Amino acid sequence: MAVVFSDRSTDASMPSDTLTPLRFTPIFRTALWGGSKLRTLFHAPPSDDPTGEAWVLSDQGENSSVVAEGRLAGARLRELIQQMPERILGRASFVNGRFPLLLKFLHIRRPLSVQVHPNDAKAREFEGPLASGKTEAWYIVEADPTASLYCGLHAGVTPVQMRRAIEANRLEELLDTHRPECGDCFLLPAGTVHALCDGLLVFEVQQTSDITYRLYDWGRVDPKTGKPRELHIEKGLACVNYSQGPCRPICPTDEGHGRVRLTPLVECAYFTLGRWDAASPFRAGEAGQCRMIVGVEGRATLRHGGKEYGLGVGDTWLLPAEVGACEVVPQGPVVILECSLV
Repeated sequence: MAVVFSDRSTDASMPSDTLTPLRFTPIFRTALWGGSKLRTLFHAPPSDDPTGEAWVLSDQGENSSVVAEGRLAGARLRELIQQMPERILGRASFVNGRFPLLLKFLHIRRPLSVQVHPNDAKAREFEGPLASGKTEAWYIVEADPTASLYCGLHAGVTPVQMRRAIEANRLEELLDTHRPECGDCFLLPAGTVHALCDGLLVFEVQQTSDITYRLYDWGRVDPKTGKPRELHIEKGLACVNYSQGPCRPICPTDEGHGRVRLTPLVECAYFTLGRWDAASPFRAGEAGQCRMIVGVEGRATLRHGGKEYGLGVGDTWLLPAEVGACEVVPQGPVVILECSLV
């Protein structure tokens, strides 16, 4: 769908109406490790195939998110940033003509492969000059008591040890293991060896990239093909940051809980992620900056320009730079994430 705007002044390229908060239709991705919780969360019809991911804001490949409602319903995110980049992104820049971040929810019923993502330089080396690396962050929305994840290597692991462990089907012995709790956050710089295991509902923010190199897949067989999934051992080993060591969970201090302020969780070269814990109204976002507001606990109302927008678990609102800050009115205690471009 092409988006055509009428004139606001003598500048025919400017739209006649101001922008509002934007919510997009989830893009569901099947995965053999997924389940059914995401389709229930987003009120979507069930699927015979397990659903591993719901991309709630994407401009990756052919999966450019579509505005779900309002005046711009049906418009694609890519169209919007191409036609009015400054009004959407503010001072931030798109990357290769794309929105620079991908936001998603994951439901993990079985372990993901042990994998690694390249940094920007390795992505271009292996996948071409327009490829981007993949630094990401996880926020644990729900965790079963037995849930676990792997995030980083034990200190001192070498490439030779990695290769031998893969060949012996013992790679997990080199990985740092965590028992995550609801509210834990992990920053995974590109080059981090990692795997999410069963019993987790996770929010993820990452660079706009879908490059994943599988190092180990637990010896399982894809039920659709009857064959093991492809591994990418040589590329993966070349991308591992062996000097990094384990990734520790980032947890808000007790002092931060219940206070109406944005508690920083992650700051990296590609995005920031913060957390609001509140039961009274507050203002999220900032004038002239593109922000993303994500509900992870409780319910609230987002107010802007005399209109109200629902904000429950899973709801993700893009606040264009033109929109700026919005009032958030909780309906009881809430936890809301705020993500910004860098």
